[in-house]
This record gives sequence, C-alpha cells and structure tokens, in this order.
Amino acid sequence: MIRHDEIREAVSTIITAIGEDPLREGLVDTPRRVADVYEEFCSGIGQDPSEVLATSYEEAHHEAVILRSVSFVSLCEHHFLPFFGTAHMGYLPKGRVIGVSKLARALDILCRRPQLQERLTRQLADCIFDAVEPVAVTVFLSAEHTCMTLRGIKSSGSKLVTSSARGEPSAKEELKRELYAIIGEGLT
Repeated sequence: MIRHDEIREAVSTIITAIGEDPLREGLVDTPRRVADVYEEFCSGIGQDPSEVLATSYEEAHHEAVILRSVSFVSLCEHHFLPFFGTAHMGYLPKGRVIGVSKLARALDILCRRPQLQERLTRQLADCIFDAVEPVAVTVFLSAEHTCMTLRGIKSSGSKLVTSSARGEPSAKEELKRELYAIIGEGLT
C-alpha cells in the first residue's frame, strides 16, 4: 500500500533541499503528482503474476508460441529512474496454451515494482514456465535505462539486452534460436 502523505512530504523535502520553494506555483502540486507516479510505477508490489497465468487451455499445439514486441516500463531500483523497452517471449507447449494477453499482463505486474532488468527477465521466464509447464520457455528483454542515458555516461540510445530460458536443454536452445530468428533486429 502506497503511503501518499509520506511521499508528498519527502518530495517537498527534496524540493527544498535542491534550493527551490515547494510553495512556488509551478511546484505546489508536484509532491501529489510524484506520489501518483509512484503509486502507478509500484502497483505490482504485492501482486502475484502467476495468478493471471493460472488459466491455461488444453490444446494439441506443440510448436513455438511467440509473443514479440511487448512494450514495457519499469523503475530501476538503483536510481528510481525508469527503464523502458520491448519484451519478446516464447514457449514450446506440451498441449497447454495460455491467453496471449495474460503473458503481457504478467510482464506488467513484474514491471510495476522497483526492479532490475536481469531479475525481471528471470522472473518472467519462471512465471511462464511454472504456469504453462512447457517443454521450454525463452524471454528476451531489450531496454533503455534512463539512469545511464540521462545522467552519468549519458549514452543515449544504448540498450541492455537480457535473456532467460527454462526447460529441456535441447528444446531450450532450439526455442532460443527460433525466437531470435523471428525477432532478429527487434532486439535493438
């Protein structure tokens, strides 16, 4: 549960600490707006993404199921700045499939908490693997981190690409190759 009053007070303190007046016209509503942003960015805390993946369907499909180019935004836990990009995921079912929107919803829940991209990638792969019990699952994430592009090295346009795979070793590698071939330059 987000404690808006504490966030508003903390933001007012930050505004004062940088030498500004929190009562200045342009800043007077900033603490409330920042609290609203954190409520949205952190709405996945306490939610279990596996709950949205709980409904799967018997289907005699045993070839790759791939969802590509799902946009996401998360909050870097090191600097509390956003990172954003695209997710690509696929699995080789053993006769059970899951609704495509459920995959995107699980990603959204995992994104809406202070996060590391590496952990996010692993958590999404684990959720899909546990929910669908496929032969294999692979997840690729490609994201721009504003903590790196707007400050520090200021390397605009650079992206971190992470992957995570679960399942039978040969099937996992086959799926990884197939997913990469399909998304190709979509990782950039």
